[in-house]
Amino acid sequence: MMDYLQNIAVEIWQLTLAMAPYLLFGFLMAGILSELISKDFVRRHLGGRKWMQSVKAALFGVPMPICSCGVIPLAASLREQGASRGATASFLASTPQTGVDSLMVTHALLGLPFAIARAVIAFLTGIFCGTAVEAVSPRTETAPPAPPQQAEPIERKNVLQTLKKMMHYGFISLPENISQAMLFGIFLSGVISSLIPANYFADKIGSSWTAMLLMLLIGLPLYVCSSASVPIALAFIRAGISPGAALVFLIVGPATNAATLSTLWNILGRRQLAAFLGALTATALGAGILLNRLPFTATLPEQCGCHTQGLPPLVQLLMALLLIAVLANGIIRSAKNSREKQ
Repeated sequence: MMDYLQNIAVEIWQLTLAMAPYLLFGFLMAGILSELISKDFVRRHLGGRKWMQSVKAALFGVPMPICSCGVIPLAASLREQGASRGATASFLASTPQTGVDSLMVTHALLGLPFAIARAVIAFLTGIFCGTAVEAVSPRTETAPPAPPQQAEPIERKNVLQTLKKMMHYGFISLPENISQAMLFGIFLSGVISSLIPANYFADKIGSSWTAMLLMLLIGLPLYVCSSASVPIALAFIRAGISPGAALVFLIVGPATNAATLSTLWNILGRRQLAAFLGALTATALGAGILLNRLPFTATLPEQCGCHTQGLPPLVQLLMALLLIAVLANGIIRSAKNSREKQ
């Protein structure tokens, strides 16, 4: 028993060391993007029923650092502000899959090619889901009218205030939303890596349809943010699940959960929800099959999780401690806010 606990602790620490530089940089970039790309800017560009609106919605959604829970009220707001059903569905599909923080963690644990593939698939998923939803929506529908535009007062932005807002969002507000899920993902990854032998599934369901369907069934109802899903996917790959099957989990895990599906039902409709799930599932399975055929995936299990070895050990240690402090502060703030709401 003590050996298992020790192995879990070692796995968790190694993951933390590997993720820290990339996740901290991701938090920084998320803070910068939060000021450069405002939610109002996104709202203004997603009206109309053309397929290009789904493309724009996916393009906006991929880099935005919004977690699975945060995207729900924003998607509802987009719809109320006049975004089409297709654009809303596209944004709801692509946004929670990625984000600069998640892509940096993917780079750290699974490598740059996998991170690029994940961003491209998230973009395509948004387009396919938005197009499918628009295809089953009434042709005569008019989107909810956008509220009248009001002249915004011109404000002289102070550079220090802007930097403060960036840092606050990147290292306080965003971690407050994802810290619990992030720690859960790291812990679950440590448990899977410790209890399931390496390559255990390789000769059983490693690259088969069974593995992809299994990841689909696990990911669809699971509530997990895009960053937290990466260490879990890493543990599955080390256990012998194919990279393509792991990608299926990375697509459907963050993009769907009970709250997201109920929101889709309410703001888009039942037929639109069915079209959304059909397009998402087909895209995930197709992406998994394609990824397994790419040459870089053959050596992925031996290479993943090793992308910070060039940093001095002291730098890795300091960054890991800083990451722990950021996540701990996020958990404390989240718990405090929950108590205040009760």
